[in-house]
Amino acid sequence: DVWNKASCERDATLLRRVAAFKIRASCTGVGKKWTRPTGYDTGLKTYNSLTKQKEPLVLAQEGIATWYSCGPTVYDHAHLGHACSYVRFDIIQRVLSRVFGINVIHVMVITDIDDKIIRRALEKSISPTVLARMYEEEFKNDMLALKVLPPAVYLRVTENIPQIVAFIEGIIRNEHAYATKQGDVYFDIGSIGDRYGKLMGAGDATGEPGDREKRDSRDFALWKASKPQEPSWESPWGKGRPGWHIECSTIASSVFGSQLDFHSGGIDLAFPHHENEIAQCEAYHQCGQWGNYFLHSGHLHLKGSAEKMSKSLNNYITIKDFLESYSANEFRMFCLLTKYRSAIDYSDASLNEARSSLATITAFTHDAQAYMRGQLQCPAVEEGALWERLAETKANVVRALADDFDTPRVVNAIMSLLVIYGEWFTVTCCAFPAVFGAFLAYIREVFEVLGVDLLDRKAHSVDSSGTLENVVEQLARFRSDVRAFALSVQETPPGEPAHASPSPCSEKLPLLKACDTLRKDLASMGVHIRVSACVCQWRLLKGGRGR
Repeated sequence: DVWNKASCERDATLLRRVAAFKIRASCTGVGKKWTRPTGYDTGLKTYNSLTKQKEPLVLAQEGIATWYSCGPTVYDHAHLGHACSYVRFDIIQRVLSRVFGINVIHVMVITDIDDKIIRRALEKSISPTVLARMYEEEFKNDMLALKVLPPAVYLRVTENIPQIVAFIEGIIRNEHAYATKQGDVYFDIGSIGDRYGKLMGAGDATGEPGDREKRDSRDFALWKASKPQEPSWESPWGKGRPGWHIECSTIASSVFGSQLDFHSGGIDLAFPHHENEIAQCEAYHQCGQWGNYFLHSGHLHLKGSAEKMSKSLNNYITIKDFLESYSANEFRMFCLLTKYRSAIDYSDASLNEARSSLATITAFTHDAQAYMRGQLQCPAVEEGALWERLAETKANVVRALADDFDTPRVVNAIMSLLVIYGEWFTVTCCAFPAVFGAFLAYIREVFEVLGVDLLDRKAHSVDSSGTLENVVEQLARFRSDVRAFALSVQETPPGEPAHASPSPCSEKLPLLKACDTLRKDLASMGVHIRVSACVCQWRLLKGGRGR
């Protein structure tokens, strides 16, 4: 009879779960099938990790996109692998807002309590809070240096503990989580049946290590009971701290509710983190589709290595170190040259390609301005052909961006425009310079939208000391050669008396005057030229090296 009583209780529990599942499945979909959202069709297409293909982008509200992204776990310096993901998604958000008029409401979590933070704080003999705040500030400064637009708000995990506890209580109330005697709380994967595994499938899912009271090896922690020397908070299950995945589900839901347009992160977060987020949110909200579009960026690899750039593998380059050799513009161009969801190889060659592309664009801006000022000449062409090519390029750029934010196609379209421009500049001419002004304005606009500031003087000065030296050296030599020529004296023809003190002929005096003027002008710019009997020397007065 005890057995019968236990059996009846199990049957009753099973029936409740089946009934709850039917209610949830009727919300927006059944099982793992993705359902196209109802709302405003933007006319864009984006690759959705939930379906493994491009889907029409439909937003819940016209002109508004809700966007949640997983921020950093702040226990160490941010590296280029992180930067690559954040810059790529920054580009997409800029395109949505500035090209297609969609207001992106972006929220990012800062994971400021975690096993890694606790371990690192113990190593450094400082509190986890101090460690987390230090690296959080560094991360934000790195993002500013990379010109990544900040989210509407950063939300720290430790400042949302009451909301996390309430969220876990809701999942328990809906019978999708359970507490153990030790004070841990686990998500019950078995309670959602075959709906687990929407992103990566459940066949190869392996569970997190845990105690023996777990019902399924795949069950994951929502709340961890406190341990010695660890920060903890009060909860209905005793003192403890949140598990990893629950923080994102709680914070995203506290801001955006039961429906989210975009969720983004690196591809390494798809499983188990994003998979578990989906399970938690759909269990809490009792719906069949919480996040409509999951966007994942590809890994950054060191050239020749199959492994991603990672702190755990100790094969990373910090953002601060990188920016000592390259500019934020160059890194962003590096990201633009590949699709955001593709893996990308980091090497000197790939960075030089990005640098070369920027140099080509910069050269165009200088030439276009010179032509408009009348300083550059070329023969005549049908101006209408130039306007037509510009209009065609504009249309191609918009089509590329509407097709899963295809930035390599955008860059190719712009570079093709510059090739045509270069051909026309060398063999033709336009009666009116306005068309080149339109070229220039449009190219600046496109790259400004993508986050590349072509007018940023600092960006062009990065690693330019060597170039400046070479330019000054060549200029000083040229001045020296011209001055020597101007001072040279013609040989006295045979039979004519030689002058006691030969002097330059009057025709060369303007050259000497120009040399003196150049020397004075350069001095006002910080370049001092000193001429001796046998050599011309120069030095930079405002820092730098000289000869």
